[in-house]
Amino acid sequence: MTYETTRRTVLLATGATGAVALVAACGGGGDDNGPASTSSPTGQEATSAPAGEELTTTDQIPVGGGKIFKGQQVVVTQPEQGRFKAFSAICTHQGCTVASVSDGTINCPCHGSKYHVADGSVAHGPATRPLPAEQITVEGNSVRLT
Repeated sequence: MTYETTRRTVLLATGATGAVALVAACGGGGDDNGPASTSSPTGQEATSAPAGEELTTTDQIPVGGGKIFKGQQVVVTQPEQGRFKAFSAICTHQGCTVASVSDGTINCPCHGSKYHVADGSVAHGPATRPLPAEQITVEGNSVRLT
């Protein structure tokens, strides 16, 4: 008897460990600069990286846009002058890494999902869930993972 192996079969057979491996394998694109993050009530973002690690400088994040840090799996945005946000760079649709920030959205190359730079909410599907917020601290010109 012959069985065809599908993604569903692999997930059922391997459980959570296999699912994590499959999600981790589905990525690509973006800037590569450094660790992943979580959100504070102030909207400034942070991560599990060493406290205070500088990620970038404020002048590197364009107003109305953002920058992707593939190594940290985080995207930092500046929706309006002087207001910085950070979100997971992992698309909530199927786990791909977002690849660009343009025209006020964070964009996934895999299936076309787009998220608003201001709050990570879905601007265009197929994703149905927002990007999770990450935490950063902005001190002077420095954007730091906290």
